[in-house]
Amino acid sequence: MSQQKPFISTSFSYETLEETLDIKPKAEGVMIGIPKEIAFQENRIALTPDAVSVLVSNGHQVMIEHNAGDASHFRDKDYSEAGAKIVYDRAEVFKAPILVKSAPVIEDDLPLLQFNQVIISPIHLSVLKTEILASMMEKRITAISFENLMDETESYPIVRSMSEIAGSAVMLIAAQYLSSANHGKGVLLGGISGIAPTKVIIIGAGIVGEYAARAALALGASVKVFDNSVSRLKRLQNNIGQRMWTSVIEPRLLAKQLKTCEVAVGALGSHTGRTPMVVTEEMVSNMRPGSVILDVSIDRGGCFETSEITSHEHPIFMKYGVIHYCVPNIPSGFARTASQAISNVLMPLILEAGEEGGFEKLVWHKLHLRNSFYLFKGSLTNFYLSQRFDLKYTDLNLLIASRR
Repeated sequence: MSQQKPFISTSFSYETLEETLDIKPKAEGVMIGIPKEIAFQENRIALTPDAVSVLVSNGHQVMIEHNAGDASHFRDKDYSEAGAKIVYDRAEVFKAPILVKSAPVIEDDLPLLQFNQVIISPIHLSVLKTEILASMMEKRITAISFENLMDETESYPIVRSMSEIAGSAVMLIAAQYLSSANHGKGVLLGGISGIAPTKVIIIGAGIVGEYAARAALALGASVKVFDNSVSRLKRLQNNIGQRMWTSVIEPRLLAKQLKTCEVAVGALGSHTGRTPMVVTEEMVSNMRPGSVILDVSIDRGGCFETSEITSHEHPIFMKYGVIHYCVPNIPSGFARTASQAISNVLMPLILEAGEEGGFEKLVWHKLHLRNSFYLFKGSLTNFYLSQRFDLKYTDLNLLIASRR
């Protein structure tokens, strides 16, 4: 049998082919539900129409309850144009596998929650109840909290944005209550040529304290900052870029400064329980009549002994002639800005989860996200919550490893 010669045609082109890479199969779209908030005077919404538009164009579906964005001035029309489905039945929205809320889960929501649902929302430790957690555990829910959501740099982007808003807003609010129209002292916050600047005391050198100090300095006020962490005081000075009057919290010195100030801001943080109460009733009673106290720490108990929670409708009360502003959730009063800030963090996170095939798979690769899960398929994975409510704690790392 004669061997055939290989046949070579001039029409062939012998070129090297590109190497084909292993490409992940295209992820299926997820369904996201956004209910209208009915508690906590919550005006924010967790996803803006722009964010919804990006999610929809990436193959996801978004269901939003009628008028859910009204309080932050995002209309149903904006959402439907972005590709969301407007739903009039609240229970229908809660059927979405991923639920995104800007207020914590409340008792009224519990019957509507689905088994194996993923919920992204704040926690609000001060109002959390054992029954709510237990009910969510029964329904094998996976829950992610705004407060503990961490990014690659190990900072908390939502908490940071809300703190920036609260810090900046607090000085605008103080300026408003110092004016004669609000029965304040009739003093311009800051000062003008020839008149001594108003004196602002800020207790706490975290992000709220830093942004409050920035705003007060920009208005021309004289600012004094107290904090027990010298490293935080240093960081605040470095970030603001100028020498400032700072001090550790020393009661006699603090009392002396409070006596002569026009504005006092409580901005101490606490990651676990109550914020330390550093200003006693006696210190407040010695303050000038007509001065303003703004206790930003009120949602964790407050750092002035005279503080009591107020609302956006009735934000102030008087005690010892001092105006007290103790509204928790200040960012909700600037709902549109706050909604955009939350949306900027959540939209990329949901996109990433969609590409990976769900939050359970995403958390395997992204170690920094593990901190934000307080429930995983019904298991309580937040040690502090398990201690506080006496519920069984399970280590999230072990849960994830056992599922591989």
